[in-house]
Amino acid sequence: MVGLSEGEKHFIRGGIAQDLRTDGRRRLQFRAISVETGVIPQANGSARVRLGATEVIATVKAELGKPSILHPDKGKVSIFVDCSPTAAPMFEGRGSEEFSAELCVALQRCLLGGKSGAGAAIDLSSLIVVDGKVCWDLYIDGLVVSSDGNLLDALAAAIKVALSDTGIPKVNVSLSATTDEEPEVNVSDEEFLQFDTSSVPVIVTLTKVGKHYIVDATSEEESQMSSAVSVSVNRHGQIRGLTKRGGAGLDPSVIFDMISVAKHVSRQFISVLDSEILAAEAAE
Repeated sequence: MVGLSEGEKHFIRGGIAQDLRTDGRRRLQFRAISVETGVIPQANGSARVRLGATEVIATVKAELGKPSILHPDKGKVSIFVDCSPTAAPMFEGRGSEEFSAELCVALQRCLLGGKSGAGAAIDLSSLIVVDGKVCWDLYIDGLVVSSDGNLLDALAAAIKVALSDTGIPKVNVSLSATTDEEPEVNVSDEEFLQFDTSSVPVIVTLTKVGKHYIVDATSEEESQMSSAVSVSVNRHGQIRGLTKRGGAGLDPSVIFDMISVAKHVSRQFISVLDSEILAAEAAE
């Protein structure tokens, strides 16, 4: 937890009320974002995202697997999160495990529609190789390197960038005469298919402090929140997931307003992220 004096708490809350935060931003303004791709050569795709003093890394590993019986026409995606003990004092000991689990569940809800993957914001049908027999399994790992608030949004952005950096090997399939036999697959070492990230959303978290809500809250600002709503939005303005944290209840009308604000803010965030992705790819 962030230790603040009563004067510092009053200063933070007062600044937010006046639409002038302690770092000079307005309530609905993100911190500067920077993006690097290809930071882990062994992965199929990887990215480092810095959002102010928050820094996260996401990697994507693709492996051939078998579709589930419930979803024979879809591949599978798993998300795991690890918080480095040096990222923040709260991550020392078992605090890291508990918070990692919370982030993992929130990302699954917002990007995969829950553990089942039903209603996933990531197109799972694009991962199928042979219906009911062969698919790609994507293992997405997020690492929190440095924490200064808004980890969920930063991790989701890093995942989106890492997926844009992901090359999935081209697979040639030889189907046998009998449908019961497993097909023979030949994975190319030279030809790769770029993963389509056009529908992959970003997450915008609106943090309620006093009577107002802010985006991209720092750790100090988060320590003064009563609740927070994280909204998963794609570039078409479609809501793909939502999760809430904090003990204070919210009136439905407030939640609808927060969703509307998140949709508005997401357009600018996606635009900035797109520009950063292009710059990162050009720098490789």
